[in-house]
Formats: sequence, structure tokens, C-alpha cells
Amino acid sequence: MTAAWRLPVFLVLFVLAVLPLAAQEPEKFSDTTEVTAVEIPVQVLLNGKPVRGLTAESFAVYRDKARQPITGFEMVDLASLPGEDASEVPVPARRHFLMFFDLSFSEPKSIVQARSAAKDLLADLHPADLVAVATYAASQGPELVLGFTSDRGQARTAIDSLGLPQLVDRTPDPLRLILQDARQGAAEATDIVLEHSEAQPGVRAELKPSQITRAMGDLAVLEQMERAEREIDRADVETQKRKVSALTRSFTDLAKFLRSVEGRKYVVYLSEGFDSSILTGTRDKDERDETEHSGQAGRIWEVNADQRFGNASATGAVSSMLEEFRRADCIIQAVDIGGLRGTEAGSTGGGALGFERTGGSDSLFQMARDTGGDLYENFNDLSAAMGTMLERTGVTYVLTIQPDQLPDGTYHALRVETKGLPRGARVVHRPGYYSPKPYAQRSPTEKMLQTAGQVLAGAEGGLVRTSALMVPLPISPISPGGGATADVPVVIEIEGASLLHLHEGEDVPVEIYVYAVDEKGKVGDYLAQTLALDRVKVEEKLLQAGLKFYGHLELPPGSYKTRVLVRNGRTGAHGLRVLSLEVPATASASAAAPAGSADPILLPPFFPESKGQWLVLREAPRDGRRDVPVPFRLGDQPFLPAATPTLDGGESRFALLGYNLADEGELRVRSQVLTADGKEVQAGDSGHVALLSRAPGEAGADRLELSFRPPTLQPGEYLL
Repeated sequence: MTAAWRLPVFLVLFVLAVLPLAAQEPEKFSDTTEVTAVEIPVQVLLNGKPVRGLTAESFAVYRDKARQPITGFEMVDLASLPGEDASEVPVPARRHFLMFFDLSFSEPKSIVQARSAAKDLLADLHPADLVAVATYAASQGPELVLGFTSDRGQARTAIDSLGLPQLVDRTPDPLRLILQDARQGAAEATDIVLEHSEAQPGVRAELKPSQITRAMGDLAVLEQMERAEREIDRADVETQKRKVSALTRSFTDLAKFLRSVEGRKYVVYLSEGFDSSILTGTRDKDERDETEHSGQAGRIWEVNADQRFGNASATGAVSSMLEEFRRADCIIQAVDIGGLRGTEAGSTGGGALGFERTGGSDSLFQMARDTGGDLYENFNDLSAAMGTMLERTGVTYVLTIQPDQLPDGTYHALRVETKGLPRGARVVHRPGYYSPKPYAQRSPTEKMLQTAGQVLAGAEGGLVRTSALMVPLPISPISPGGGATADVPVVIEIEGASLLHLHEGEDVPVEIYVYAVDEKGKVGDYLAQTLALDRVKVEEKLLQAGLKFYGHLELPPGSYKTRVLVRNGRTGAHGLRVLSLEVPATASASAAAPAGSADPILLPPFFPESKGQWLVLREAPRDGRRDVPVPFRLGDQPFLPAATPTLDGGESRFALLGYNLADEGELRVRSQVLTADGKEVQAGDSGHVALLSRAPGEAGADRLELSFRPPTLQPGEYLL
């Protein structure tokens, strides 16, 4: 037996739905309200340390003062959770850290150094933690640079981009899980060489592109912020009040957006704070004495009430803002980034590019205290300073209740009590929650955050019935752009009746998201597209079967969990599937390896479906992507395979793609039919399979055509 016949062959099991023809009728839908589960992350502390080992019986949950039965319970202990299992942690139990950089109430040099501190903190977070990056500027309000993701590389890129919007390639990713840094691409594509004036003639000194771009990036940040800073410092007190008012409005909106994110949210607010005298009045003793003396003397016109007591309107706005953060289950961990500055020789305050500020730490302390967080100041190691907080929040109990409620966006107070714990134990949990609003009433940002959270959570199901098939083709040895990536065709089937359920209007916006996430939480590639369908033209076709969509990913070798989410953009109804995907690091034998030396690869069987049954659409062209032809053929005819083939017990033809198969000799074909749980249906009887033809295909592939007749089976799902 030659090396070309080595086993095992790379084989992916294929799902078959074996149903009698009469059973294939569109499913009827009712107008019943879907039950909403409310998941409550809870931390229990004793002497500042997390309490472990509690059970569901240890807790009692009250909603609007009425006790609720606990229908689900899970404990997540990050200290004992291996990093490779991070993706299995339910999203409500995962800590969400929003790195929030204040560009308006901070000095330029402090912001540059805060970027470095924030990147150091990333290394100390658990792999299960999710990170987002946002900025605040008075002229633009809060801007979400990167949505919550487990991809630390994307988080670092987002932090590096702060203050350099013109150097950041705004990725078309609508869920903000991918961010590309244009500086990195430009540096890698350019060979930068600098002449050295002091060197001998003909001798040049070379700098690595990464060194140059890093220095240029920090310098650009400082120069931009210095110009803006000098303008800000010319502002009078009234302008400062308007800035504080704009900040509270923007932060209130941010808190409302964060309601859409499940789980505990920690806003790591990196700022120097605003002058708290706007809220509390002047702290200057001479000014206070002068104001008091004028009042006692009856010279009321000389008394500035705002200067003496603070601005009541600003104080009320800040209080309302912090209440929104509490209701959104957001804890502000305030970081006085002025404490990150080192004093340089011959400088005062913040160093060469520092500008003197007053009263910022008091406002930061209030924001942290009133949301249950802490203030971190006068330090140079952010990760060490926040170590206690990370330990304290390392154990989370997720309690699930299922109350009866209307989707009206109303707020419901929550109270969690514990039983049988020592005195002094403290329970930390969300103070309440908002029932879901109708999808059409949500803002674009709320919809984006909700969709991104659903993709990351990977909770399969939903109203829109969806099936998907992904096939990793062997990697080409020559790949544009350097790194070798495999083409992964993606076939998605969307049942039309479920897609149109409760839909009103002539246009049908269909949103399709496909994200491949590796074992470290990095997004290898994604596909996102919105299809605008004319209901009048396509409804009959959709109700007959549905929509079949063809696209592709480009992925390096590795193991992935691929999330496929389909949503009706009008009603909000969605369906989500999670597929395990293994991209083998094996190139085709004809191009990358001596004949007979590479392991054989056998891709899944591809079953065709009746022509004209589906509304078929293909992905739109994307810049920098290969045009992947349809690789599925029977004879000379291309086709799109069924994601979940439906067989009626008769004989069916199907196609196989094989790589590195034997060059000579007879191919032996054997099939096995398993139940959904992996058990063989009938020992010795897995139907009949026969090889009909074999022909050469592209990139050294063998195109095989076979026939298959399944054994007698009860209706259900099986694996071939």
C-alpha cells in the first residue's frame, strides 16, 4: 500500500434530513409572544474576596418586589477557567471592559501615556473578557471605535488609533468587531530608508517601519491634541459649563446604548476629569470669604451663586447621567491619567506638552463612587492598580428568571438576596433592567451592539430558520498579500416563511453576518451584507422554499467557531447557527508537495437540489478579495449544494472533492449513516453508495460523482 493511501482521510460528517415528501410543508406560525429570559450576573464578596461554591438555593430574586423563580443557574470562576475554554462562557457572565478615552478633559501627553497603560491592562485580562474602545470629544461626542470583542489584537489597534482618525482605515465591518490600522499596512508596504548626515558618504542608516510609524503616530497625536488643548484653555467659565453639559448629555446617551449589551459592563474612564467647582462651587478660600462677606453686607448683586454653591442645572444633569449608568449595569472605574505623567526636568505640571488643570479628581471620584466603582490615581501601572478589582470580579453567578412582560422598554427593579452566608457578605448585582423595546424603535447603535452581542454569544436558535454549509478548500501555496489563506465557500439557506413572519412593508431588508473566530478569540475573517428584496417580486419564491446565499471567507489554517446570523432588518427576527470549522494546513499535492507525500483530503458530500426552488443571491464584490468560482459540480454543471439535504428514501446523486488521492488503482467507497448523537443506525446496513465517475478538477482536485440510497429510516436528522 503506497503512502497516497494513508488513513485517516480528512472527512467532515454531513447532516441529512430524511423526511417523507408529504411532510415537507411550510411550517405555520402563531402570534404568541416569545418568552424573554432575564440573566442576572451576581458577585458575592466577603472581606473583599469573592465567595465560591454557592448554589441556586443560596439566592432569592425579586423583580418589582415580587419573588421570581430561578429557572437557570451557572457559576463562572475565571481563576480556574482555562483560556481555551473562554469562548464557552455565556456572555452575561463575561466581563465587558469599555476603554473610554476622554480627549476633551485631558492633557495631550497624558492621553498618549494612557494608551500604553491601557494596552498593558489588556495583557492581564482573562481571555473570556470582552473589550471595546471608545473616545469622547466635545465636538463629536462619544465615538465607538471598536465594539466588544475577545480579539486583543483588534483592541490594541483601536487604542493605537486614538487621535489619528485620518490614519485609520474605517473598516466596512458593521458590527465593529474588526478594525484595520492603515499605518501598519503603509509601513509594511514601504521600504523606509533615511540618509544619515553624519555617516560616511554612501552609508545609510535604516529604521524599522514599526519604529518610524510608532514615533510618527505618537508625535501626530501630541501635535493634534496640543493645538486643540490651547484652544480649550482659552475658554471662559461659561464655556466650561457648556462642555460639562455636553459631556453629561453624551454620557447619558452612551449609557442608554449600553443597555443593549448583556453582562456586567466596566467603563474604564481614562481622563483628568472636569473642574468640580462647576458642581460644588469654588474651593478658593479667599473667593468664598469674599462672597460670604458681600452677602452679609447686603450686596447681593456681587454674589455669584454658581461660583459660591455650584451650578444646580449641571449638578442635576450629572446625577441623572450616573443614574442611567447604574440602570444600564455599568460601573465606572475612573482613572486619573494625570497620575501617569512623570515630571520632566525643567517642566511643571504635565511636562513639555502639559497644561495646568484644576479640580479633576473630585469629579472622577464622584463618577466612580456613584456607580460602585473606584478611582485610580497617582500610579504608573494600571494593571497592578486594578488587580484588586479584577480579583474581586473573578467569580460570577448567573441567575436566570423568565418573567411575564411586554416589549415596551419599561424599567424593572431587581433585588437579589442570599441565604446562609456569614455576616458581612455583600451581594453585587444589576439594580434592574429594561424590558426589550420593539426592534423598530431601537437606535442604529443599539441594534449594532445587540447584533454584535448575539454573534459573540453564539446562542443558536431564533425565529428565522437557517442552515449553513462551509467547505475549507486546500490552501493555495501562492496567496496575494503574503500569508496563505484558504478559500472557504459559504452556503446559507434561509427559510422564507420564517423570514417573512410578521413582516410588513414592500421592502425586505435581510442582514447576513458570518464571523469566523479562532481559539484565541481572534476574528479570522468575516462577511457582512444587507440584501434589499422587493417583496412583491420575491414573496412567492421565498414562501416556496426561501433564500439561498453564496459567499466566501479567506482563512489561515486553524480551528474556528463560525457564527452565522441572519436577521430581518425590519422586524428584528433572527436566526443563528454555529459551525465548527477546521482549515487544514495542507496544500494541494500537485503544487506544494511531491506526489504521494501529502495526506489525502476528502471534503463533505455535496447534494444538489431541484433547480428553481430557491431565490439564489451571491455576495457583492469586496475590495482585496479573490473572486471564488463555484467549486461544486456534477459533470460539467455547477450547482449550489443543500446545506441540509432532504432525502425521500430514493437514490440521490452527489459530488465529492478529493485531494491527494491515489493516482492509480481502484478507489474503494464506503458509507456510514449515524444518528444525530453519533450512533450507527443499523449495524451493517448504511444504505448503498456507488462511485459513478472520477475526473480531474482545479488545483489538483479529484471530482467524484457518486450515488447514494439510504437505508430504511424514520423521519429525522442523520449524519452521513
